[in-house]
Amino acid sequence: MKRISILGSTGSIGTQTLDVISKHPEQFSVEALSGGRNVSLLAEQVRRFRPKLVAAGSRESAEELRSAVGSGVKIVYGEEGLLEAAAGTEAELVVTAIVGSMGLGPTLAAIEAGKQIGLANKETLVSAGHLVTELAARKGVRLLPIDSEHSAIFQCLNGESPASIHTVTLTASGGSFRDKTREELEQVTVEDALKHPNWSMGAKITIDSATMVNKGLEVIEAHWLFGLDYGQIDVLIHPESIVHSFVEFADGSVIAQMGLPDMRVPIQYALTYPERLPSPAPRLRLAEIGKLHFREMDYVRFPCLRMAYEAGRAGGTAPAVFNAANEAAVARFLNREIGFLDIERVIAEVLARHEHVQAPSLEAVLAADEWARKTAAEVR
Repeated sequence: MKRISILGSTGSIGTQTLDVISKHPEQFSVEALSGGRNVSLLAEQVRRFRPKLVAAGSRESAEELRSAVGSGVKIVYGEEGLLEAAAGTEAELVVTAIVGSMGLGPTLAAIEAGKQIGLANKETLVSAGHLVTELAARKGVRLLPIDSEHSAIFQCLNGESPASIHTVTLTASGGSFRDKTREELEQVTVEDALKHPNWSMGAKITIDSATMVNKGLEVIEAHWLFGLDYGQIDVLIHPESIVHSFVEFADGSVIAQMGLPDMRVPIQYALTYPERLPSPAPRLRLAEIGKLHFREMDYVRFPCLRMAYEAGRAGGTAPAVFNAANEAAVARFLNREIGFLDIERVIAEVLARHEHVQAPSLEAVLAADEWARKTAAEVR
């Protein structure tokens, strides 16, 4: 039985991971959970899955949780509690499903402790890919991607030589506003942006899908996960989200991974790799789909994706600044402080002010992240 810790268990990926685990109780046990402010859901998860350790977001949340679940489980909180959930248990695999750059520290701690990683926090590789991949290689830790696109590429590359890769293509749904012009985007609301046509995701990642920042983060993540040059990574808009990504090899062969849009499939593959088990997701019936559509990416329409490529190619602290500026800008949009198109304006302004560090230490990455958030909050 494989022992699992889930960081971010009350979020979209975390809850779906627990759904997968519940379908295979003979295969998995839950060693630790961490949640944020949704104490009632976290308490429900504790009662159902009986982890040995639970990390709450704050002292107050921990006390509320303790009152709700009683004794029998160790309850910790804050940053130290999160690190304990990541690295201080007997879990064999840690699912990193915390949204944003706050997942970096716990992921590094889990790798240092020799845990295999089910990677759902793309910001970890975006901000510090050079540090994460070097540590994982040194510790013999496998980074198992949970993003549908990276899981697709990972599956397409099974048994293939990295030297035979010509290009990989990440597919993008286009998000909530894929058919709107830039003029129409000037008037869109938070509620409009949160209506993703294909996927059920949290608020931040849904906004990132609409701006195409999410795909930009995935491009940078693919660079680190698969050792690819940015010139080898393409993006296509694919409205149906059936082809999750594909790989073209040196001989012109193309291998794609397909399925209905259901995150439980890549989650389960990360948990069971290299084995496959029956999935709770519905089956793909291509005859019922009928047609699949693809169109070239428009980097004028989606400038955040262009900025992501530029930040990735610049390397150093640039990707961390791109990511942090976006997180701060999205938070301002969700708080209705700025408009939707202001997100890209804030990111561009922060990147323009950034003093680049080429080979940053973890401390330099964190300093750049903090600077970018502060600067993004000040851009008017």
